[in-house]
Amino acid sequence: MSEWKFVNHGNQEITPSKSKRAIFIGRYQPYHMGHVSLVRQKLDKGVPCLIMVRDIPPDPKNPFTTEQTVSMIEKYHKSKGDDVVVMIIPDIESVNWGRGVGYQMNEFTPPEDIAFISATKVRSSIAEGNDDWRQLVDESIQEDVVKYLKGE
Repeated sequence: MSEWKFVNHGNQEITPSKSKRAIFIGRYQPYHMGHVSLVRQKLDKGVPCLIMVRDIPPDPKNPFTTEQTVSMIEKYHKSKGDDVVVMIIPDIESVNWGRGVGYQMNEFTPPEDIAFISATKVRSSIAEGNDDWRQLVDESIQEDVVKYLKGE
């Protein structure tokens, strides 16, 4: 997959470090190849990652429990041998920072070849009974996605 474009809104002088983690915050309903590609932007530079999953109640737009989501993300990254820690955080209203922060605040824009990927499309494809979604979700967690959506 292509490299994402990004703008750093924080400290411009920070360099990648194996002693610090890059943070990613999201719902991941489900964790798909767009999410994977985004996280790989840091992992492929040797930066370990912390994926923070927002603790939200399941609803039609968010059918997976927080625990199911964490399980899928951990399973995927374990299968790849990635240095990733996954944790649950309370639901958030915003992400904020002050001036002179000692870290980067990166806004990533996906490349055209993956910009079309969305969890909504994955869930819709599954609901329609077609297998188009399988190219968007790594095979290591496809069975879990279907099982969890069926309430098993």
